[in-house]
Amino acid sequence: MDIAGLSMGMSQMNVGVQLSVSVAKMTMDTVEQSSQIMNEMMRDMETSVNPNLGSNINIKI
Repeated sequence: MDIAGLSMGMSQMNVGVQLSVSVAKMTMDTVEQSSQIMNEMMRDMETSVNPNLGSNINIKI
């Protein structure tokens, strides 16, 4: 068995795994940012459709 070849193969595999993890993290960050932007857009849309929403409180005692 070639120890040097095995070492190089394992090193290349490690780099591949690190790359995959890095890409997955970037994807998760992008999805999180997109969801935050979408939530803000939905809130803005709600206030534009119902501008008086939450401005009055009806209470009976």
